[in-house]
Amino acid sequence: MMRTVILISASALALAACSPEAANDSQGDTPAAATATAGEASLPEPGTREAIYAAAAVGPEPFVRAIYDQFTNGGPKGEPPAPGQDPIFSRIMNALIGADFRAANGEVPTLNYNPFCICQDQGEFVVTALAVAQADANAADASVAFTNAGQAKRMELKLVREGGNWKVDDIVDVDGQGSLHDALMKVAEAAG
Repeated sequence: MMRTVILISASALALAACSPEAANDSQGDTPAAATATAGEASLPEPGTREAIYAAAAVGPEPFVRAIYDQFTNGGPKGEPPAPGQDPIFSRIMNALIGADFRAANGEVPTLNYNPFCICQDQGEFVVTALAVAQADANAADASVAFTNAGQAKRMELKLVREGGNWKVDDIVDVDGQGSLHDALMKVAEAAG
């Protein structure tokens, strides 16, 4: 009986010593203040690939906004992943992008531009409209209108959720080139 009381007392003391309240009280911080400070310190810089990856776990609208934040913040930064290995794209889109680059065999591939702006070079970039409609828990459509160097463009992004993160499954240039998925599928089919 005495042994049980000692074990229970020791367990309670161990739990109390490890609790966040005890740790915060000894530092004079409140749990909310400590959490806010830690959260602010870990937010990725807007307009970076890290910010896009973080937003992919939050929801389809934050994901699309993060994609276009890279353009409104001066353009994509850093080296993108190898063709067909980009965490922004779905498995299917990555397979098609990889097939396109392999089919090019060292020449210029079909996808030789940034598909989110339909551009190779970026000028002054302004998002004029952005709306996301979530069809179900794992699919959403985004409509984005923007100007790049004074030229107006409208895009539709088809989104899917894979492994808990939102991914781009297709990009449709509403006013021009049409579906990126369809264009890359033709390349893959022709390559055999």
